[in-house]
Amino acid sequence: MISETGIVKYLGAVDFPATRDQIVDEAARQGAPEEVLKALRRMPPVDYRNRAEVVRSAAVKEDLPPSDHAARARDRTHQRIAEPLREPHPEGG
Repeated sequence: MISETGIVKYLGAVDFPATRDQIVDEAARQGAPEEVLKALRRMPPVDYRNRAEVVRSAAVKEDLPPSDHAARARDRTHQRIAEPLREPHPEGG
């Protein structure tokens, strides 16, 4: 799994704003492992304004056990969908 610091440490000399390709090239020059380069290559080809945007876009995974991931998937209180657009909860929601 890729942590936030695992990505950030390879972005040292990136001059933001930067394109995805510039970010990938710099990470490769810094010696980033293939796992980090793959995550960066999967990002949308847009201009990134800062490191935080890169980290969010690279889909950094949290180190959670599978049971916690499943619990989050079942938790409907923190969905990133506007309340009126959510499907009603089957338990009378």
